[in-house]
Amino acid sequence: MRILVAEDDAGAAGFIERGLAELGHVVTRVSDGEDALHLGATETFDAIVLDRMMPGMEGLDVLRRLRAAQIPTPVMVLTAKGGIADRVDGLDAGADDYLVKPFAMAELIARLNALLRRPPISDVVTRLDVGDITLDRLRREVTRAGRSIHLQPREFALLELLMRNAGRVVTRTMFLEEVWGFHFDPQTNIVESHLSRVRSKLREGFGDDPIETVRGAGYRIRGDG
Repeated sequence: MRILVAEDDAGAAGFIERGLAELGHVVTRVSDGEDALHLGATETFDAIVLDRMMPGMEGLDVLRRLRAAQIPTPVMVLTAKGGIADRVDGLDAGADDYLVKPFAMAELIARLNALLRRPPISDVVTRLDVGDITLDRLRREVTRAGRSIHLQPREFALLELLMRNAGRVVTRTMFLEEVWGFHFDPQTNIVESHLSRVRSKLREGFGDDPIETVRGAGYRIRGDG
C-alpha cells in the first residue's frame, strides 16, 4: 500500500519508513505541512501518517484542508500531546486515529491496519484474485490453488502490482516507481531479479508460469492465472 508519512523529525520519520517498508508498503516522506497538503490532495495514498507539529503548516490545519477538499484518505495523527483536549481537537479536525509519542512500531502498524478495515473506506480492495492466485493485502498472504506461497515484502509488492493490472502490461518504470519509490532508473537488474524469484515461487509444483514477459514492454499476469 502507498502511505504518506509527514514528519519533520528525521529520526522518527526514518523509523516509521523502515518499519512500513519492511512490510512491503511504499512510503513517501515529507517534512513540512505544505508538502503534506500538496501530496495528500494531489496523489492517491491508502493512508497518511501525519505529525501534528510541523513547519510550514500545522498538522491539524493540513488535515482540516484535506477534509474540506473532500479527501477521504484515512489519517493517523502523531503527537507528543496526549491530553484529552488535544485528542478531541485531532479527532474533530478529521483524524481517524490519534497516536501519542513515543510509540511502538507494532502499535502503529496495528492501528493502520485497523483504519484500513473501517468504514467508510470499506471499498478499499484488500483481496485480489487472478485465476487460481489469491493475494490478501491485509494478511500479507499469497496462495495459489489454495497452496501458501511465501514471498518477501518486495516480491509481494511486485505481485500485487501485477494483479492490480491483470491482463495489462506493467512496465519496468511502473515497478521502480510503485514498489521501490524510485523516479529514476538505478541501472541494475533489481526488477528482473525480484520478478524471477516471484515467478519461480509461483511455478513451483504447478509447471506453468502465470507471468508473461512482453518483449520490449514489460510483464503481464494472465487473467486466467
